[in-house]
Amino acid sequence: MRIGIGYDSHRLVKGGKLIIGGVHIPFEQGLDGHSDADVLCHAIIDAILGALGAGDIGMHFPDTDARWKDASSIEMLSEITGLVRRKGLEIAWVDSIVITEKPRLRPFIGAMKENISGAGIPYEAVNIKAKTNEGMGFTGKGEGMAAQAVCLLTKKIP
Repeated sequence: MRIGIGYDSHRLVKGGKLIIGGVHIPFEQGLDGHSDADVLCHAIIDAILGALGAGDIGMHFPDTDARWKDASSIEMLSEITGLVRRKGLEIAWVDSIVITEKPRLRPFIGAMKENISGAGIPYEAVNIKAKTNEGMGFTGKGEGMAAQAVCLLTKKIP
């Protein structure tokens, strides 16, 4: 077994799309980033890369590379789950938290799980929680969003 942790945060800005877990969520603000700034997918990618001992998201998808400008983080996640399979491993579990005051994410969690599953992680191996920060810090003040994830990889049994 191998375990990795991941974290990501992005600033909220007026206009733009808010995409979390590959789901477009109606909101007056969007996340600012080089790709689609999907904090959930980015945290999951970093957790997987940590378990692989393969660096971090910036090494694989640098913000200096025009190829990743406005890229879908679900597609980025698909690339990383492919790397897991090529190394003879499988994703046994992902647990994650998205931290934001607004909007409420609970109605979108099922669709997020579907999208993440479509990127190569078994649906039943994905848990997503949405939490507030009780008005504290940058997430509590509505300045941005953050996400954390842990990932458990196991050797693929032939």
